[in-house]
Amino acid sequence: MWILWLTKLGGETLVESGASSLLKLASKIDTDKMKAPSFMMVVTGVGEYAYRRDDGVCVVPIGALKH
Repeated sequence: MWILWLTKLGGETLVESGASSLLKLASKIDTDKMKAPSFMMVVTGVGEYAYRRDDGVCVVPIGALKH
């Protein structure tokens, strides 16, 4: 199991940018040579709740990682 993630300290515009980058990177992985990531995640500096976008990218505020 492995994860692709990015940290973006801003709001929704940076989340969009981060998700786009993760999806682009994931599409370049040769899954004949290695497994696909278990999930993709954008860690943000703002927000209260984590959620999964329609494209499968998880958005997680850093405060949600403390417990």
